[in-house]
Parts: sequence; structure tokens; C-alpha cells
Amino acid sequence: MDHTFLQSTLRELQVVWRSPRLWATFVIVVLIFAVTGPYGTFAQLRPGARLGYWLVLHAMAWSIAILFSVVAEVILRKWILSMFARMMTGSIIAALPIGFGISLVDLAFFGTAPTVTGSLHQSLTSIPLCLLFCFLAYMTMHQQIAIAAEAPNDEKLAPDPITTSEIKALPAQAPILSRLKPENRGALVRLAVRDHYTEVVTSRGRELVLLRFGDALMELGDTEGMRLHRSHWIATCHVAGLRRDNGKLFVVARDGTEMPVSRSYAEAVRRRFG
Repeated sequence: MDHTFLQSTLRELQVVWRSPRLWATFVIVVLIFAVTGPYGTFAQLRPGARLGYWLVLHAMAWSIAILFSVVAEVILRKWILSMFARMMTGSIIAALPIGFGISLVDLAFFGTAPTVTGSLHQSLTSIPLCLLFCFLAYMTMHQQIAIAAEAPNDEKLAPDPITTSEIKALPAQAPILSRLKPENRGALVRLAVRDHYTEVVTSRGRELVLLRFGDALMELGDTEGMRLHRSHWIATCHVAGLRRDNGKLFVVARDGTEMPVSRSYAEAVRRRFG
């Protein structure tokens, strides 16, 4: 579990750190704070010092907020369906260390000695800022993060080179394949809800499609499969078995992915694959 957790967390952090859009947003926010000088910094600091103060403070706060948001996004997948809610949860928790970080930045720039009470107060006042960081990160990165979230399974799919005849033939069997890039069109493996998108996983890759899950299920053609949950569907031929954990039922795919089975579908799933 630790190995998988670390891999997933590091992969998603790399996606964030390498995003030009996110860091362009960071620069704009820092400049806005430096020019307007909120929280009394306009009167207390000269322009150069003010820019340095907000640059250091935002770099510290954004780094902590993003780290906690990504860690929460990975840890809470089994309990919270929405990626946005998972990341927001992490950003709220990040407010505590950020508050102490702000106290240290104030010490460096103003000579104000930090106190526990003052740092906790800073933590409370930094919650809106943390939520803003998370919102900006989500709006600019959610599609890339959703793709990275299951990247380890890509290697297990081991796609073969696709031929022109296969590209033309497959969409007729499953209309949803016509929504994918040609190189991703292969035998359907599974579908999953990813916020406002449906993730389509095939034997040749995966892709996020802006399509409601219910509409996606209508475009499966003759592909034999079963719905497991309000957010998960799997092709029958890609089911490896079932697993039970603390009273919860999971379907294990041939590539090792585990998908939760809701109570309303559990009996049918057990009859079919149990």
C-alpha cells in the first residue's frame, strides 16, 4: 500500500509542478498582492520588499497547500468520490502548517516573534487562501491529475500496435470509441466517473470524455459488461475476480484495478462473478 501511495502521490505532484498554467496563475496572484499590498503591507514595506514578502509567503503557502491537496486526493479516494472534495479537504488541513509558516515569514520581514496563539490565528485566517489555491489548482489541472491517478495501470494494459482496419471497425461495435483519439481505440475495458468527465479505458489506452456516465453507458454497443456502481462499469471479459474488505465488495480487473460494488448491484455481481 505504501509503495502504491508514494508512486501515485509523486506522479500527481509532478503533474502539478510541471504545469505552466498553474505557475502562470501563481505569478499573477503574487503580482496582485505585491501591487495592492493587503494586510497593511502597502504602508509597511517598500515595493521591492513587498514583492519579496508576498513571493516567499505564497511560495510557501502554495507548496504546502498543493502537497496536502494531492496527498488527500490519493488517500481519500475510497471514501470521497469527488476529486474536488478530496483536494479541498487536504487544503483545509494544510491551513494549520501554513499558519505557522506565515508566522515565520513575518518574523523574517517584520521581526515579529511568533507565538502559538498567533500562529493558530494565522491558520484560521489562511483557510480562505488555502481554498483559493486548491480551486485554482483544480481548475487548471483536474483533467491531467485524473489521468495521472491511474497511470500505473497503463503499463499493464500493454497495447499492441493498432491497425487502420481496427480503427475503422471498433467504433461500429461501441459508438463511444468514436469519441476517442484513434490511437486509444481498442476493446473496452472499463468506464469510470471522473468529476464532470467519463474516463474510458480500452486495451490501447485511456481518455477522459466530456460525457455524462449514463449517456456513456448508452454508447457501449454490443460490448458485454456490467455496471458495478453509479460511477463504475467493467467489460465482463476483463473481470479477474471479487474481493471483500470489511464488508465491502470489490471487483478486481485483469490489470489489477479494484472497483467498488454498491449494494444495489452487489447481488447481481456475486451471481455473475462470485
